[in-house]
Amino acid sequence: MNTLDGTVISMCQQQHRHAEWLQFLRLIQRKTPKHLQLHLIVDNYGTHTHPDVQAWLTKHPRFVMHFTPTSASWLNMVERFFRDISENRIRRDSFTSVPELELAIDLYVAHHNANPNPFIWTKSATDILAKVTRAKAALARSTR
Repeated sequence: MNTLDGTVISMCQQQHRHAEWLQFLRLIQRKTPKHLQLHLIVDNYGTHTHPDVQAWLTKHPRFVMHFTPTSASWLNMVERFFRDISENRIRRDSFTSVPELELAIDLYVAHHNANPNPFIWTKSATDILAKVTRAKAALARSTR
């Protein structure tokens, strides 16, 4: 997801291993202007840090990886998009096959990309960090 304009590059795959992640990185490489540096925000899943991925990234320095902290998926805008597609498309229907589900996803992404909007944070960084601090304190109290 391009956080500046809201467009999404997508690829449905049967598994989520490092080989599939590399295929997706190559798709991103093909679909984005070559002069841009790309900052990818990802979770700490092993797929994203596999040695083959690290080797590929070394050869493609315009890709810069940023890893979200554990339990901070809300920092990753693609997670918000996953929530939206789940609520607005996937859970509203039933699918008789995987290809039918993949078509629904592809159509949703195409519809989204026809009129994309960037995500705008409505809270200040100070407000967000204060909420995180309160949540951490509450969690610490509950585990005592």
